[in-house]
Amino acid sequence: MSLKITVIGTGYLGATHAAAMAELGFEVLGLDVVPEKVEMLQRGEVPMYEPGLEELLRQHVAGIEGSSGRLRFTLDFAEAAAFGDVHFVCVNTPQRHGEYAADMSYVDAAIASLAPHLDRPTLVVGKSTVPVGSAARLAAYLAEHAPAGAGAELAWNPEFLREGFAVQDTLRPDRVVVGVRSERAEGLLREVYAMPIAAGTPFVVTDFPTAELVKTSANSFLATKISFINAMAEVCEAAGGDVAKLAEAIGYDDRIGHKFLRAGIGFGGGCLPKDIRAFMARAGELGADQALTFLREIDSINMRRRGQMVEMAREALGGGAFLGKRVAVLGAAFKPDSDDVRDSPALNVAGQIHLQGGQVTVYDPKGMDNARRLFPTLGYADSALDAVRGADVVLHLTEWREFRELDPAALGEVARGRVILDGRNALDPAVWRKAGWVYRGMGRPTA
Repeated sequence: MSLKITVIGTGYLGATHAAAMAELGFEVLGLDVVPEKVEMLQRGEVPMYEPGLEELLRQHVAGIEGSSGRLRFTLDFAEAAAFGDVHFVCVNTPQRHGEYAADMSYVDAAIASLAPHLDRPTLVVGKSTVPVGSAARLAAYLAEHAPAGAGAELAWNPEFLREGFAVQDTLRPDRVVVGVRSERAEGLLREVYAMPIAAGTPFVVTDFPTAELVKTSANSFLATKISFINAMAEVCEAAGGDVAKLAEAIGYDDRIGHKFLRAGIGFGGGCLPKDIRAFMARAGELGADQALTFLREIDSINMRRRGQMVEMAREALGGGAFLGKRVAVLGAAFKPDSDDVRDSPALNVAGQIHLQGGQVTVYDPKGMDNARRLFPTLGYADSALDAVRGADVVLHLTEWREFRELDPAALGEVARGRVILDGRNALDPAVWRKAGWVYRGMGRPTA
């Protein structure tokens, strides 16, 4: 008999995981506590922009013509417990308000709501990013509160989704990591991931603490790499170097590589910033805080980049106040191919300039609605051309392909001042200068 899978929490991670499990051939029941979200998903619609996700969802949601019918959604924990053999917990772990630590209330609530209904042997699998030590605590809670007792096992299977690539990262992951305490748990997860494993995906079996540490340590390494090249950009600004050429040169060393070496206004989003902070907080609780003190500087470098872009804009406008100046901001999402504006460096820069008296107009291909909700006092345009109209300076802050393909000459016709500040070092300086623009990249004072 084929395994039946539930996915608890149908946000970005959960909706993607549910659709992918259905694509892999399983019957799937997604659960959420927000009725509007469940209704939306049941119509085959997703509450966020993620390339390919809505199409994949519509191929499997029951009731949609032509779908496999393998995917349904519910609000009922009892229904989920009765349905599933393997329960994936995919709820959010945001930064705790006023602290660095992770807020575990959503994970705890999901386990507490599911446990009383687990009356037969089952496997609960955590995918959320949690502080190390959480899995052992939750496993003990399950054993105590589930009617099935020790038959209600826990495993930890961290997610490694990249926004903009979430569907392929789920269907064709670069690795599957499982923290387990029994051969049965390992066997069930090998069955769940049989297709990716058969296609060559490495399957790493480990204990609970190591599985929990994999995600936070991976994100910490990536954040370190980004902040390293941004620190080099600061040195290049002072020394008259070109950080883009520096990154190209060091990237040819295969011990370093080119990925994540593009200097700019830094990282944001719902993962890297809060994950490195939660990692520091947890290390402190474990008495290992000195091991991660370097992450404080990584965070500091990253946040400093936003202020440096504000100062670059001030310099471009003559070095005085922003009052009465029109500033166009291209980008609102924290990265391209996403509508996620959580901790977006682009919106942070736009907001800082606005607070200092600048008249800011923002355009983003997908993030406009979310940006308006977060920063309702900023100006918004329906196109890049409209955003640039009358602008004294243009800031390129999210590296959408649409922005790389803009016609600088057409934009120059409507801008008041032909000055472009490239906060992602992703535009071609020669193309913009040929159209009469002053181009300035971060960490590239002479480029």
